[in-house]
Amino acid sequence: MKKEFITLSAAETEAAGEKLGKELAKQKQPAVIAFFGGMGMGKTAFVRGLCRGVGYKGEVSSPTFAIVQEYHGSGLSLYHFDMYRIEGAMDLESTGFYDYPLDEGVFAIEWSENIVSELPAGCLRITIERLSDAARQITIEGDERFADLGD
Repeated sequence: MKKEFITLSAAETEAAGEKLGKELAKQKQPAVIAFFGGMGMGKTAFVRGLCRGVGYKGEVSSPTFAIVQEYHGSGLSLYHFDMYRIEGAMDLESTGFYDYPLDEGVFAIEWSENIVSELPAGCLRITIERLSDAARQITIEGDERFADLGD
């Protein structure tokens, strides 16, 4: 499955994330979501919506300095990783990444390009590209459960 769509604001990017989060919560199935895209593309905005979609009501912030933030919603838990400073398997091991239950909850991994070889098979890949100051092209590849996300 490959789906492409355009969002015209940060609010629309968050709304796309929320739609995916609601679908995940409805299915109650775990998912690993690998985000690709440079600085300021809207990855964290998408994850903010994702958290709302799984039922988390609190604040969502970038895990850049903490490496991981945990959000426990009314349906699924979401683990938000930032791999910006990670340079491969050895660094990944030191973050405690492998201690998290990848087969439970939702894993949103920013800067996945830094750990491509360590991503689980079948993960959902989301690439966000800047079209203008506010507009983004979002490409979702992978899991067929989400073929209708951009509709």
